[in-house]
Amino acid sequence: MRLLAALFILLGLSAPALADGPDLIFKKSTVFKLLTPDSKLAVYGVDDPVVNGVACHYTVPEKGGVSGMLGVAEEVSDISLACQQVGPISFKSKFEQGDVVFRERRSLIFKKMQIVRGCDVKRNVLVYLVYSDKIVEGSPKNSTSSVPIMPWGDQPAQKCSDWVTN
Repeated sequence: MRLLAALFILLGLSAPALADGPDLIFKKSTVFKLLTPDSKLAVYGVDDPVVNGVACHYTVPEKGGVSGMLGVAEEVSDISLACQQVGPISFKSKFEQGDVVFRERRSLIFKKMQIVRGCDVKRNVLVYLVYSDKIVEGSPKNSTSSVPIMPWGDQPAQKCSDWVTN
């Protein structure tokens, strides 16, 4: 058992990376199962660990049935994403284009979902991308959300270009 746990940690397949959470907002059943859990759509919220004032919400399908109940189902790559400015935006540290904001596994071993962040320097907009990948073959399914950095109250808008490294 310890060997399996060490393998998960080594491969980076443990639950969330970087960000706290996710926070479950709600679930809605999509497929009824008589004796096992239903298949559902689940909505989660995460905060950007490097950028204060941005919240992202993503929706993922969660398989029911026996494989879902046992936690061995490989989840599909249909993930939607919405990010929004929820307060004054400030940066805790510099970041690279495509840095991981949040990551979680979507199958027992080989598949993971990632939310990554970039900075559109020209427009002063944070851009978030969610996608899933596998060790052998990923999926082209993805979702993107943009957060323009706006003034908040009497605080001026910061420039993401001052915080992104190349």
